[in-house]
Amino acid sequence: MPSDIMRLNTLKPAPGSRKVHRRVGRGASAGQGKTCGRGVKGQRARKGGYHKVGFEGGQMPLQRRMPKVGFRSALKASRAEVRLSELAKVEAALIDLAALKAAGVVPVLPERAKVVLSGSIDRAVTLKGVFATKGAQAAILAAGGKLEA
Repeated sequence: MPSDIMRLNTLKPAPGSRKVHRRVGRGASAGQGKTCGRGVKGQRARKGGYHKVGFEGGQMPLQRRMPKVGFRSALKASRAEVRLSELAKVEAALIDLAALKAAGVVPVLPERAKVVLSGSIDRAVTLKGVFATKGAQAAILAAGGKLEA
């Protein structure tokens, strides 16, 4: 019988993937006797001593000591940016938001899209209900396309 067949009775975890459980409270010689690694006194040393994640005994927690950084715009999910070169992926001559979503150029969530001048366009397209930067507008008009509100 070939030896490269996997057998269910020989399956076992990869070496080092499972740590051996440490048996605490079994005497000083075991290395985790007396306080069993819980330190001395206090809420965390007690049985059932509950504390929130990040709680530091009343001291201001680290995540509150650090300064706030950055900003996440709520509008970002409802807006999408389309490169001029990506308009080639849309086969329809009339390009609106639904056509961009159908072609997979824009995610499903955005409510608005804007075409930016990145790349080039070689065919005439009509943009309807899709915004465009001045440079993108000029490129679309130069290719024989037009813009509708």
